[in-house]
Amino acid sequence: MVTRRAALVGGSVVAAGAVVVALVAWPDDDGGGESGRRPGRAPTSSAATEPTPEPSRSYALSKAPRTIPAVREHAPARGPGWRPGPGGRVVVGDPGLLDEARLLAGELRLRYGGEARARPGDVRLDLDRGAKDRNPESYTLTVKDRTVRVAAPAEAGVFYGTRTLKQAVRADGAAPEGVVRDAPAKPRRGFMVDIARKHFSAEWIERRVTELGDLKYNELGLHFSDDQAFRIASESHPEVVSADHLTKEQVRRIVDLAASRHITVVPEIDSPGHLGAVLKAHPDLQLRDSRGVATQGAVDIANPEAARMVDDLLREYGELFPGAQWHIGADEYQALVRRDPEAAYPRLAAAARERLGPGARVQDLATRWLNDRVRTVGPARSVRAWNDGFFRGGVTAADERVEVAYWTGKELGVREPVEYLREGREVVNYNDEYLYYVLGEPNDFVYPTGQRVYEQWTPRVLRGTRPVDAAYDGRILGAVFAVWCDLAGAQTQEQVARGIRMPLRATAQKLWDAREPARPWRDFVTLAGQVEGGGG
Repeated sequence: MVTRRAALVGGSVVAAGAVVVALVAWPDDDGGGESGRRPGRAPTSSAATEPTPEPSRSYALSKAPRTIPAVREHAPARGPGWRPGPGGRVVVGDPGLLDEARLLAGELRLRYGGEARARPGDVRLDLDRGAKDRNPESYTLTVKDRTVRVAAPAEAGVFYGTRTLKQAVRADGAAPEGVVRDAPAKPRRGFMVDIARKHFSAEWIERRVTELGDLKYNELGLHFSDDQAFRIASESHPEVVSADHLTKEQVRRIVDLAASRHITVVPEIDSPGHLGAVLKAHPDLQLRDSRGVATQGAVDIANPEAARMVDDLLREYGELFPGAQWHIGADEYQALVRRDPEAAYPRLAAAARERLGPGARVQDLATRWLNDRVRTVGPARSVRAWNDGFFRGGVTAADERVEVAYWTGKELGVREPVEYLREGREVVNYNDEYLYYVLGEPNDFVYPTGQRVYEQWTPRVLRGTRPVDAAYDGRILGAVFAVWCDLAGAQTQEQVARGIRMPLRATAQKLWDAREPARPWRDFVTLAGQVEGGGG
């Protein structure tokens, strides 16, 4: 009696006769197709006069690539996927993508092939100017026929597609078959570091830029002027610069590196408060109260020379930082933390009435200061100021295009976030409950954890732990994770890098997709170790 049995060959089940058996060797795991097949053994009986058909390779349906942040949409498919190998190239369909292509080629140890058609084993980068999704940060990543194609409406989207590919290869050795369609939920995804209170080396900042790029951040904030120090070289006022500082050449290298990762460097010269380092060289510009006592860090906003000094610096650094974003501070002006500013600072009160009318108060003079600095920065840039630099009532209002950098609900005359949103203001989230890493943990601050951010925070949580109504979501531009160096010696640069590692990754995830993450926190931590490019 002739029996039949099932033979498992190369992962597929095929029927094999008891008399005639064909042994088939499958292609290599990289899906080599016809060129990778090896001929089977010849039939052992003359009864087999026809060639034995070779079955097709069977693949499981692919899963989404494992990345941080996670991709928002993946259409699975069956196929071998793509992995970097000998002979593989990165080619482009547009010469404007040369930088993205060369970077990816170096990271994946491929060759840069210039403008060319993709062949098996290649990655092709394209600008798809006719894409339905016009978000410049969106992209499509297609893995098919052992090739990868990344296409986007703009270079930024192509770059983010290469970050997805790089992370997928690091996590699993390959990019899965199928199509990724991806875009960020929020247009502002930032990290800020207080380099005024603590000097950070240019090399440390550059390492953070590389890290931010891989996590699809698009802003790096540099708070470089405060009461403690002024940390960037100046030609217009060299007398205000601290001994430990960044040279302009170092800053240009940081700005250029950031631009290559589609990151805007956002400078901040905080005024009219937090100017102690400037006032050390210009004590004549310091604000004094009715008793003649100097007010910490505050310039006299009634003194035209104070405005000229700050405007000199803003214009000078406008050339050094060509990006479209500026931060002009405006927080914690000490004249306005008094219960009766008009009584405490009669000279400011008199100047307010003289310049702005009989009903004007000191807060109106401060608002006028803010608006004048906005004009100095110019109309070509978006400008933001801290939320405690905006005041309720008064005879003047902040320029309507100034964005609110919302960080606290602890100021005198506290205003809820919805007040700004109802006014039609656009808001950037700096929530000090989740997004403030304050060295030494003074004033009841505690170091934020990635797990808290990952499991509890969203961009709508602007103050404390409660989100604002979803109706306001469109006016919340995004968020910034901030390092403040109140007690500068509490941690070294390397300790800061380690401490912010997981909070930065969790924030990146929630800014790219505010929905509850599908991956449990422990798995997220494990994945971070697999995809990260190193740091510290």
